[in-house]
Amino acid sequence: MTGVDASIFTLRLARDARDLRAAQRLRYTVFVEELGASGPMVDHDGRLERDAFDPVFDHLLLIDQRRDADQLDDVVGAYRLLPSDRLGPGERFYSESEFDLQPLRQSGRKLLELGRSCVHPDHRGGTAMYHLWNALADYVLERDIEILFGAASFHGTDIAALTQSLAYLHHHHLAPEGLRVQAREGCQPMDLLPVAALDRKAAMAATPALIKAYLRLGGFVGEGAWIDHAFNTTDVCLVMDTGRMSERHRGFYTKGRA
Repeated sequence: MTGVDASIFTLRLARDARDLRAAQRLRYTVFVEELGASGPMVDHDGRLERDAFDPVFDHLLLIDQRRDADQLDDVVGAYRLLPSDRLGPGERFYSESEFDLQPLRQSGRKLLELGRSCVHPDHRGGTAMYHLWNALADYVLERDIEILFGAASFHGTDIAALTQSLAYLHHHHLAPEGLRVQAREGCQPMDLLPVAALDRKAAMAATPALIKAYLRLGGFVGEGAWIDHAFNTTDVCLVMDTGRMSERHRGFYTKGRA
């Protein structure tokens, strides 16, 4: 993956342990310091958010060349990517601790799990996420990925504050049956309101921008949400079938890529 702007940004996959630590430093800034996450592998002394899955994933990095690489501050955007053909017998996806992925596993199609998407606060509202998504499109096309999925988070675990959003997703964006993953036992039901009681404006206002972006591309959500107390989030499983995308949506992946 080539540089986006040789004078400012570079986009590439992590190449070594330093790159991975820089991604984990950004994740610590966003998930731990900003959003209040915790966990057994969080390194507060080193300011790193990490877990046992990191060595298996590819890590897509947006690097700001103006920032200090020696201090691990140069990575300003990150995405964690795991193609299904990398898993051996009995190995699991990260999100399988929260969701039953059997409908996807049994599809026989090439899968890509997405996660840990984050952008440094200094780079939000600009082009950072656009650059990451275009690099993700390259990754998907190069590997013939057919289905993208992963846990996407609402900040906080107060379901009362998320009722409109969760119910709206359930009624209007539920995955088709053949792709409908299920949150595991003990999950939070999303069918919290009847259709007549939904307020679309309120629901969308409380829905994170990343989830709305996936929905605009034709994505769906699975059945049920998972409350992740360690990360202080309420998670839904997003699923996007590239074969079901409209031509308008498909243009996101093919524009400028003959």
